[in-house]
Amino acid sequence: MMDLPGLEGVIGADADALQRTFGTARLDVWEGDARKLQFSGEACVLDVYLYPLRPGAEPTATYVDTRRSSDGFDVDRAACVAALRRR
Repeated sequence: MMDLPGLEGVIGADADALQRTFGTARLDVWEGDARKLQFSGEACVLDVYLYPLRPGAEPTATYVDTRRSSDGFDVDRAACVAALRRR
């Protein structure tokens, strides 16, 4: 699990909490019992990967990936989270 500064309230959150924080996900993809939510803004795109931590559990965010909206280059995860939170 990622434990990085700036990702508090994201890592460990469920889909409902993430959508309260960032708005409606642009993409919501299920793959088996795993889920990917994508949020985007002018600054960046945030992909949040949710997995159940035990069989039958609600999937929670365990990993995030971020990139610039303009060209797809990696951006700082905490900076992207902060930018999308401010919307």
